[in-house]
Amino acid sequence: MKKLELYINKDGEKLRCGYTTGSTATGAAKAAAIMLLTQKELSFVKIHTPAAIDLDLEVESAEIRPDYAIASVKKDSGDDPDATKEVEIFAKVSLRNDGEIFITGGPGVGKITQKGIYGDIGDYAINPAPRRMIEEELTDLGEDTGFNVEIFIPQGEEIAKKTFNANIGIKGGISIIGTKGIVYPMSEEAFLKSIYMEIDSIKLNSGTDQRLMLTPGNYGEEYAKKLDPNLKVVQVSNYVGKCLKYAYSIGFRNFFLLGHIGKFSKLALGAFNTHNEVVDLRMEAFVYYLALRGVDSDHLLKINSFLTAEEASKYIDQKGLDFVYGDMEAGAEVRIKKYLKDDQVQVKVKMYSMTRGILND
Repeated sequence: MKKLELYINKDGEKLRCGYTTGSTATGAAKAAAIMLLTQKELSFVKIHTPAAIDLDLEVESAEIRPDYAIASVKKDSGDDPDATKEVEIFAKVSLRNDGEIFITGGPGVGKITQKGIYGDIGDYAINPAPRRMIEEELTDLGEDTGFNVEIFIPQGEEIAKKTFNANIGIKGGISIIGTKGIVYPMSEEAFLKSIYMEIDSIKLNSGTDQRLMLTPGNYGEEYAKKLDPNLKVVQVSNYVGKCLKYAYSIGFRNFFLLGHIGKFSKLALGAFNTHNEVVDLRMEAFVYYLALRGVDSDHLLKINSFLTAEEASKYIDQKGLDFVYGDMEAGAEVRIKKYLKDDQVQVKVKMYSMTRGILND
């Protein structure tokens, strides 16, 4: 497998880029089409990407018959932590007599089961950009008869269990995606796009129940299901603000946010990206809200000396100061309304700690 030698610098670290499932499928389809036309095997195939970067992709396997050809290419995710890393994507190509290019999926390519994805319910999850890439590459071959293209992925159904696909209504396999054709390691844009797709899907499929639960991670989702199994939950990592604004922009007006006190203490002071490299206001939040209640400075100084929110929370519980949790949650609700510039939006914020579970319950 030939790896892409394209690098970016992220936070002082040199990281290698890769290419998307869309580029991988395009390479497999073009290789199969060329082999069908020439009846000769290929070792490499060149494709163009929307990012204006040409890729020279290694053909992993080949099968040539008079009426069809099959080729495969392995996906290179670079230094991005991706569940589809090195998955082998196959394309089976046959000729048509009407000049059209017809693209479909096969085993291991997921099917769309909910509104809100790029396609209709029942369609294979092959996004518009990869479809265009395949069409353009095959059109450039100059064959007037047209092609049938079937993309299939033997490991796709198993790999899909490690992705967000089930959350956005794609079942039975992975998606063929990628707007630029290139994977940029740990791309915030790509990560947010996957979250936005999940929010879109909930909006379109939630009927009259237009509540939305946002939580940073797995623990929050587990607690949320215990509180109300009917709530539609989206994990937003540290991107509370961006996801709130996106959900608001598509019409959500009823939000429930549940998160660990370490992250949501920051939210209580109006920090809408809770990553510790962006902001660290945990102890400041405790001190601020306790000071507003006139708590003795000895307590404030002690809390300010702690390194973690869990330590502060244990101390607060021991000293009977746990009223502060409700104050912090209410403060976060006020700041969210200001952030969204809408006093009428419905917002409920709850926090939990690892030792006590949901606080102020």
